[in-house]
Amino acid sequence: MDFLLMVQPYWLWLGITIVLALIELATAFSLTTIWFAIPAFLLIFISGIVVPVRWQLAIFLFLSLVLLIVIRPYALKKLKTGQVRTNVDSLTGQTALVTKCIAEFEKGEIKLNGQIWSAKPESGGVLEAGVKCTVLRVEGVHAIVCPENEQNPPPQA
Repeated sequence: MDFLLMVQPYWLWLGITIVLALIELATAFSLTTIWFAIPAFLLIFISGIVVPVRWQLAIFLFLSLVLLIVIRPYALKKLKTGQVRTNVDSLTGQTALVTKCIAEFEKGEIKLNGQIWSAKPESGGVLEAGVKCTVLRVEGVHAIVCPENEQNPPPQA
């Protein structure tokens, strides 16, 4: 504890900032420790003013919690971190060719990117072989499709 009293607070805040930033880099931008590194960086400058260390700690904790609770969810949503798109996700919205008739209660088949997929219709109806369709989503191993000319499929229940 005597060591901390001998070190100027701005060096302490600089060290904390660097350590937290390196942890954030090492965790591949998980957006967790950065919300603590930002207040620590600000406190490098605030510590130059004559502010007691206990107030510096209070400012650090307050700003860190505010950033973590308020800003982090918004940043995660905007940056879409943690969401890994797969190849299946890229099929949504693509046009496919019906190779085997797709009926309301029967699975059919479509040809998409040179591969044959099992397919189900989004709404009741029949898609005959040779008709073009649009992939709305993939559920398991089945592509959910609608006719290509159908602009707005009915909402899913």
